[in-house]
Amino acid sequence: MFELIIQLFEEIKYFVGFIKGDIYPEPLSKEDEDRFVKDLLERNDTYAREQLIEHNLRLVAHIAKKYESKHDLMEDLISIGIIGLIKAVDSFSNDKGVRLATYSAKCIENEILMHLRSNKKNTKNVSLFDAIGEDKDGSIITLIDVVPSSNLPLDLQLDRKNKIAKLISYLPKLDERELEIITLRYGLGNQEELTQNEVAQKFNISR
Repeated sequence: MFELIIQLFEEIKYFVGFIKGDIYPEPLSKEDEDRFVKDLLERNDTYAREQLIEHNLRLVAHIAKKYESKHDLMEDLISIGIIGLIKAVDSFSNDKGVRLATYSAKCIENEILMHLRSNKKNTKNVSLFDAIGEDKDGSIITLIDVVPSSNLPLDLQLDRKNKIAKLISYLPKLDERELEIITLRYGLGNQEELTQNEVAQKFNISR
């Protein structure tokens, strides 16, 4: 499962690169789209899959722009929208009764709306990652830093899992070193979870 998540992150980073570079491949003609869809469905062709995703990135940016606000940055919405696009391409079939672009638009919008609803719900909750003070070095101390994770009540465990799921949606923006730090700190991929101090010592950096 963790390998699949990492693969998804890499794909998102790759496709976000197009948008960051203001590169929007032109939408496919109906003939080209039909050809790539056929190659993907019949031969699971990797190149066809990439082309179907790349040439719909403009659609992601267009839909994401509708939901941009001071609380929801465009770059974050695009990352979420690309997840919806990838899901659309991977689940598309001819019996959907519509073109891929139409089906993708619905999947992209659904993914963004789910993300926004989740954020709205979470803003009403007390977060384990809310700042509760500072240490002697001026570093922020959060609730999770002072509550032993092995003894967390069930409701806090569930809240923590929700926060980690949200965290995962931002991982594509990290470089390899940053990703390793986050993975160790929160025990992603069933790895042992380290404290902030343990992570700091491992990388010889301040907490």
